[in-house]
Amino acid sequence: WKLTRRKIDLAVLFPNSFRSALIAWLGRCQRRIGYARQGRSWLLSDALSPVLDRDGRITPSPILDAYNQLAIRAGTPPPGHQMELFTTPRDESAADAIWERTRLCNYPEVVCLNPGAAFGAAKFWPAEYFARLARELAQKRGCGILVLCGPTERPICRQIVQQAGIPQVVGLHDAELSLGLTKACIRRADLLVTTDSGPRHFAAAFGRRVVTLFGPTHIAWTETYHPLAVHLHKPVECGPCQQRVCPLGHHRCMRELMPETVLNAALRLLAWPAPGWKEQRHTA
Repeated sequence: WKLTRRKIDLAVLFPNSFRSALIAWLGRCQRRIGYARQGRSWLLSDALSPVLDRDGRITPSPILDAYNQLAIRAGTPPPGHQMELFTTPRDESAADAIWERTRLCNYPEVVCLNPGAAFGAAKFWPAEYFARLARELAQKRGCGILVLCGPTERPICRQIVQQAGIPQVVGLHDAELSLGLTKACIRRADLLVTTDSGPRHFAAAFGRRVVTLFGPTHIAWTETYHPLAVHLHKPVECGPCQQRVCPLGHHRCMRELMPETVLNAALRLLAWPAPGWKEQRHTA
């Protein structure tokens, strides 16, 4: 009822849920823009059609494009695909401290590894694979490796560092964690290797090289159009299943994506020039 009192002129509904449209309708928002999903078209003033195949079924397509279409219907100029993201001086100071404490500043390159995935266990790439990748990158490129993590991912971060077993591989498992720290670390890295999770979008927004490991999810849903991105996916008969936990228990879509494949992709990507790299690396 707070919406009713505020007399909202426009509600742009990014979620496709019935509930979000119902709230906007009950709140008497004058215009309610959203996609015709979940049987909610009658609740919308502007019901956009999702991308359908020839049989009328919803087909995977970039959410970025879908959101842009909502913004255009609301009256904005076409937003384009270039995302923007910023860090604060506090974020950068925290990353500076990590670089100094772990001596990452002594390496010509720093590669960040992100093993976490809030979506669920189905997106995880084995810790031992990350450890092998870290060792190989450090040996072949002479780079430092920083393993990122969130609060619940400290154990896997620590496991990867321990299994890598070389001083070039360090992690955030004992650090004071924050989203800002993760952003600042990715912003100054030469490459991010990550599961299909939020940090890959940080890399795209900061113009960083990124290798993303896909398993149970459709690549098409989260396409970023980032020119320095490589998507790796091991096709299996049962996927992509879009499930949070492997329903068959074998997790082949991630286990059969081998470290050698990821290493080769990372080495190729590190050979690509990154536009504006030096200027961006040290800006506040």
